[in-house]
Amino acid sequence: MAHKLGRLIDHLHLRVADLDKSRAFYRAVLTSLDLADAFHDGDHYFAADELYVDAADGSVSRVHLAFQARTRAQVDAFHTAALRAGGVDNGRPGLRDYHEQYYAAFVFDPDGNNIEAVCDAPTQRSAAVIEVERTG
Repeated sequence: MAHKLGRLIDHLHLRVADLDKSRAFYRAVLTSLDLADAFHDGDHYFAADELYVDAADGSVSRVHLAFQARTRAQVDAFHTAALRAGGVDNGRPGLRDYHEQYYAAFVFDPDGNNIEAVCDAPTQRSAAVIEVERTG
């Protein structure tokens, strides 16, 4: 059974209590997944691909966010990097019974969001990335 991915979510916006702490956490996590080139810094926010993070002026976000990892080693690296960057363990790397080959790790970020890295390998993708250009 083939799954079509990358078309449901346009973007995710997190509101955090401590922007600097979250910036360090997500920079470490994205680096562990070889996605550091997606990280963009601003004065009052940061972004990576379609993930946007800024300081909350009220309640912080509470979400479950799962990053795609290409290998199980990246899932392991994600977990280690996240813990070193202030994350709290919410599930060590390993196979899960969600479906066959579901290898994942879970951490809580500095605001209590449940952040996951998951590898479903072996898989075959139709494209490594999707490029979108604005027209008109």
